[in-house]
Amino acid sequence: MSSPTRATRGWWLILIAALLIWCANLDYRKLALSDEGRYSEIPRYMAQSGDWVTPRLNGIKYFEKPALQYWTTAAAYKVFGEHEWTARIWPAVTGFAGLLLIFFAGARLYGVAAGFYAALVLGSSLLYAGMAHILTLDMGLAFFMALAMVGVLLGLDPRGSPRSQKRWMQVAAAACALAVLSKGLVGIVLPGAVVVLYMLVKRDFGLLRRLHLFSGGLIFCAVSAPWFVAVSLANPEFPHFFFIHEHFQRYTSTVHQRYQPWYYFIPILLLGILPWIVTLFDSLFAAAKRERVREFNATLFLLIWAGFIFVFFSVSGSKLPSYILPIFPALALLMGARLAEIRGRTLALQLLPIALLAAAGLYATQFTERLASAAIPAELYRAQMPWLYMAAATLLAGMLAAITLGWRGKTHAAIVISAFTGLATTQLAVTSEDALSPAHSTYHLVKKLPPDLTPATPFYSIGSYEQTLPFYLKRTLTLVEYQDEMAFGLEHEPQHWIPTIKAFEPIWNAQPYALAVMGPDMYEQLQKANLPMLLIARDTERVFVRTPPRR
Repeated sequence: MSSPTRATRGWWLILIAALLIWCANLDYRKLALSDEGRYSEIPRYMAQSGDWVTPRLNGIKYFEKPALQYWTTAAAYKVFGEHEWTARIWPAVTGFAGLLLIFFAGARLYGVAAGFYAALVLGSSLLYAGMAHILTLDMGLAFFMALAMVGVLLGLDPRGSPRSQKRWMQVAAAACALAVLSKGLVGIVLPGAVVVLYMLVKRDFGLLRRLHLFSGGLIFCAVSAPWFVAVSLANPEFPHFFFIHEHFQRYTSTVHQRYQPWYYFIPILLLGILPWIVTLFDSLFAAAKRERVREFNATLFLLIWAGFIFVFFSVSGSKLPSYILPIFPALALLMGARLAEIRGRTLALQLLPIALLAAAGLYATQFTERLASAAIPAELYRAQMPWLYMAAATLLAGMLAAITLGWRGKTHAAIVISAFTGLATTQLAVTSEDALSPAHSTYHLVKKLPPDLTPATPFYSIGSYEQTLPFYLKRTLTLVEYQDEMAFGLEHEPQHWIPTIKAFEPIWNAQPYALAVMGPDMYEQLQKANLPMLLIARDTERVFVRTPPRR
């Protein structure tokens, strides 16, 4: 057997193994907390109602985000059914597609080995791999922004033909449009700002002629505009809320109550790039020293891309850990280029602190139970601990193996082992969250509800809204004295809720058979008010009741 054949077979084995680990836990965990409940329910209602223009949360107009991921998830529901894995399929697919994209781009820019290592780094980074398995909109945005980045990199690559360059710039325009449809204007604002900043730093305004702004602009509008026009025509209130409230006010104020200090993303980046923390700094230093060229400089562009987006979100009035996800593909390319030339012993020394960190994590896991609270009792943390032990032990064992290989000069094997260790560690950590699902998800309580519950049975959510509940009930709820993120929709469709407990009481008393869910404090309050209720099920966070049987 020839050496190229062995190499090709080895690459295919790595790809298949990575894909199997990548998909292993998509259906294992119950949908949990706000984001997974919200972004599973909106497409569920969309598929059920047949209205693919107006997004609705719990049947109420919901305009905080565009519709692309809702469409893809609703389509998955239609084809495969409503499951945890179909709810999470879009982040998982776009996340893995991002690895293939970065391999392709790295191979074109820095060589095959660099592209291969860049994909390994990206797929094994804690934040990137973790977010690919948690249902949010951020991975779809990160993928299309990465595609836009690659389009610009290859569209301005002087080694390409004029025809190829134009096509890649058009790919970048289409990718920006899909990024906008994924999560809003950041999909065009950030890539555009990076291009402008690059031209200012390089003092190369001649690049404007090579951006193909006219054809790219037409493609961008053709892809992104139809839904915005359609949803605005169907809902005249949409443009002001989406473009002003959800973009300008979100960025410039703390209206969403997500304010964090300017340095918030520094520890997020360091933790999120595990197990490549030291390699990150080494790669950035090597990139900064890389020889400058008069032509388009891909390394400089990647540095500006990662740096500008990091600073942009650091000064924002609204911060969440996943916001910096779009910088990870750029960092992976820079790290892949560095790993393609690194010496084994240098890599071994870079991985040594990660092994020490893993050992500390293995020791600290025994104290997990101390995080217990009234909301999350100690027994749930005890159930989580075996998963966390396995995650820390996997990281420690993998780092020790990689350090040994690197020290012996087997650099390629050390990089591959490190990458698979990082991915396996992340998957174990993500999977561990299911042990907390009795507190974070309504799945378990829904199983205790009466079997005769139908979509026609009145069901009220009093003083709160459990995001995962409509998905598992396969129906919507009537909100009582609660608005929160649905306030704008309820302002325009007030028939979908009951504003006060006082208005709710006669409605409840008149129902021969109805159910309600509320928090423990609200349950005690209604008990003191002598509202007739029959307890069905409860946990630390939720109480389910029904109207008492009529005599």
